[in-house]
Amino acid sequence: MPIPLVDLTWQHSVIEPQVLPTLLDVMRRGAFIGGAAVEEFEADFARYCEVTHCVGVANGTDAIEIALRALHIGPGDEVIVPTNTFVATVEAVLRAGAIPRLVDCDDEYLLIDPRGVEAAISPRTRAVIAVHLYGQVAPMRDLAKIAEKHNLALIEDAAQCQGARLDGRRAGGLGHIAATSFYPGKNLGAYGDGGAVLTDDEGLARYARRLANHGSARKYHHPDIGFNSRLDALQAVILREKLRRLDDWNALRQEIAVYYSERLAEIDEVRVPTVRPGNEHVWHLYVIRIPRRDSVLAALNRAGIGAAVHYPIPVHLQPGYVGLGYRAGDFPVAERAATQILSLPIFPGMTTSQCDVVIDTLREALTVGETSPGDGSPLAHETGAVR
Repeated sequence: MPIPLVDLTWQHSVIEPQVLPTLLDVMRRGAFIGGAAVEEFEADFARYCEVTHCVGVANGTDAIEIALRALHIGPGDEVIVPTNTFVATVEAVLRAGAIPRLVDCDDEYLLIDPRGVEAAISPRTRAVIAVHLYGQVAPMRDLAKIAEKHNLALIEDAAQCQGARLDGRRAGGLGHIAATSFYPGKNLGAYGDGGAVLTDDEGLARYARRLANHGSARKYHHPDIGFNSRLDALQAVILREKLRRLDDWNALRQEIAVYYSERLAEIDEVRVPTVRPGNEHVWHLYVIRIPRRDSVLAALNRAGIGAAVHYPIPVHLQPGYVGLGYRAGDFPVAERAATQILSLPIFPGMTTSQCDVVIDTLREALTVGETSPGDGSPLAHETGAVR
């Protein structure tokens, strides 16, 4: 049987008996936008993330832009962002009218490198976006010191780490404001798109909510220019039910990651992922590094294993972002990693037998040692990977 990168059918089978009656109730009442379902989820998720405020929005990209706009960051301002991230992080900065200043990642965890952040600060810098990548928190201790020293806002892109912790504190409550995504494949995923802004600052939360609702806190009164970005009630029902199980499902991911790492340690050519000190990793993705990545990926896919690459082209090398002024060689760690990284299937409900198939197929593909013209260059890929 094929082994997908993520299997959402298992999650649905678990929550279906609970959510169907509630979904039907929402549909019978016609309360599709806002209302009790959204308010209840927002309250539950804020409590879960250990923050005071949660503002549900339409998607994770909007959440980042709204966080920036709530901080009054816009034209002429610079925002420091890692180049090793999904393009939406940088896209949101540009949509807010600000200028992204890209920096490299570290070689051990592939997270934003604080040394690069410090070097990129200019008189126009207003904020740093810390991307919590693959399921673990960025180096927030170091970034918080830098932000305080230079009077910068510290924004979390927490789309890949619902439930992760640093020193016992939840992601989403570690900076001034956070953005997250409920894209279906996330650890906490909707049945469509969705996102949220999280903060302890009441003023930021109130302004973010207004921006997401056409700049309006009261119907037909628009003191700000906003846009339409609201979490709908049907998604809130799904998310609230999944949230009740998130810690248990993250624990299943952690068990799979431990099993992978133990068995993959036997294969010399595989570099397994590691966890930063103080972090509780929730393994949104299990990302290894290997030689001959493209040919190994092709072999796994031919065998029905849904491995993927997150991400094959760093943002600074994406054709749509050449206007930022970067070129190949500017961020060597991210560029080198883009030729080696491979995401293996991981999801709640995955069995040990499925893990064994993935590992054995990977071992065989590495042993064969096939090569292809695409191996070794992030520019060989024409398209990006799944989110």
